[in-house]
Amino acid sequence: MKKLLLVFLTLVISACQATMNKPQGPVLGAEKSPEYLPLLAGKRVGLLVNQTSTVEGQHLLDFLLSQGVDVKMVFAPEHGFRGEADAGEHVADGKDSKTGVPIVSIYGKNKKPATEIMQQLDWVIFDIQDVGTRFYTYISSMHYMMEAAAENSVRFMVLDRPNPNGRFTAGFVREEGFTSFVGMHPIPVLHGMTVGELAQMINGEGWLADKQHAALTVVTMDNYQHSQGYDLPIKPSPNLPNSQSIQLYPHLCLFEPTHVSVGRGTPFPFQVLGHPTVSLGDFQFTPVSTAGAKNPKWKDAQLTGMDLRSSSLEGFDLSLLVQWYQAFDQAGEEFFTSASFFDKLAGTDKLRKALEQGLTAEQINQLWQADVAAFKQQRQPYMLYP
Repeated sequence: MKKLLLVFLTLVISACQATMNKPQGPVLGAEKSPEYLPLLAGKRVGLLVNQTSTVEGQHLLDFLLSQGVDVKMVFAPEHGFRGEADAGEHVADGKDSKTGVPIVSIYGKNKKPATEIMQQLDWVIFDIQDVGTRFYTYISSMHYMMEAAAENSVRFMVLDRPNPNGRFTAGFVREEGFTSFVGMHPIPVLHGMTVGELAQMINGEGWLADKQHAALTVVTMDNYQHSQGYDLPIKPSPNLPNSQSIQLYPHLCLFEPTHVSVGRGTPFPFQVLGHPTVSLGDFQFTPVSTAGAKNPKWKDAQLTGMDLRSSSLEGFDLSLLVQWYQAFDQAGEEFFTSASFFDKLAGTDKLRKALEQGLTAEQINQLWQADVAAFKQQRQPYMLYP
């Protein structure tokens, strides 16, 4: 009997030790409400949020209202407040059907709220899950909102979240002359920063109009470092449904202004590549109209190409882009649908010209190494996590 009891106690102790030694997940900025709720007491608050803005399963809007915070309005970025709109689709003003709080679109023609709107606020809170790439537009919306806050003496708060591609800093640094909504800042394709760190850099480097500075507060995470992975509990946009698509997004987004499909209109967007006639691989799929991809490239056509759902590609790897460009070149087919938009995504025309010159992926990678090394030094004062 004593032996059985000893075995039982040993198993219990081992289980407890395993639980204690298990790495804790990050405590998100939004989950540290004792830090930020006192700052919002009696203040008029606007939220720049979407479907990812949750606090332990509850939307941040609902949570703040339950805490008596005076939320005056919600600002809706690309894909809308609920994250259901297509990429590039117009997002309209309206009201939240659940709470009645007004929704103000900041995607489309009016990317920055007007003065009369900002004058109704004391604070704007940004709480959106980003994926760590320069051309993912939530950080551009954050930039414009910081600018509007600075211009109207409104305080700006970032509730920080992990960067699922935070292990990597790679790709061309956006050059002068290639600024756009998919490239607001002179940072690499993969910048290796959280949105809180990037907000500090935007402020510190004087990147807002007229070198203004927003009155910035970053509610940092606990138990987070850039080297750890992070599986997003809620998809950040309609066509990034899982961790694999988010890992492949830095590579495959550059195919958007080409004739190659990245799988929009399929169950596996940003996890496949295909074309009706120029093919690398033998995987077949047919894009159709779906929620979040109402009119996908090559709609209703059978495409042949690559299934990347089990690919181990990570970071910023140009090998697929080079392979497909060369296949189109050999077939005498035009690769780009918009060379200018490709350059904006790349942040430079060097990548397109390198493809046209026949450079290998390894040779192209050498073109951005020095700029990325300089960027890593430049960002150092703004880093918040190991």
